[in-house]
Amino acid sequence: MSPAADAHPGQALPPRRRWLQALARGVFALSAWQAGPARAQRMVSGQLLSLPQMLGPLLQGRVAHPQGLRLELPVLADNGSLVPARVLVDSPMTEQDHVTHIYLLSQRNPVTQMAVFHLGPWSGRAEVSARLRLAGSQLVVALARRSDGSFCYQSVEAVVTESACVDGS
Repeated sequence: MSPAADAHPGQALPPRRRWLQALARGVFALSAWQAGPARAQRMVSGQLLSLPQMLGPLLQGRVAHPQGLRLELPVLADNGSLVPARVLVDSPMTEQDHVTHIYLLSQRNPVTQMAVFHLGPWSGRAEVSARLRLAGSQLVVALARRSDGSFCYQSVEAVVTESACVDGS
């Protein structure tokens, strides 16, 4: 018979069992601690967001117009790890009229807001480019905020044959 089988209720557990219980508590605590950043970054894995759900937190009740911005993205991407994207905003980029922010948003990625670019009159042109990681075929949205507080956007449906972002990446 094993020593554990001989243990009566109220008796101390053997050292090996105490160690295993402590290890299990530690693993549970670590997994709960790692879930915090997902909530902090508003990860929405498993949900396909609508356009209002993607734009709502940034617009905060204001209206975005679907003109004045051009989002260049390949319609078909072989690999979701490196999808080139380019955003051009119609703006004179003067002290009175310029673009202050450009956001790149994802419909399916674990984190909706993929990138934020801060611009000003010193930028010269309201143009940015980046390589995106996309978690499958989805709607990609570029949103620009102007110095007067107005917004403009454009969305493009990207078809990805091999996904890059998976939960926990």
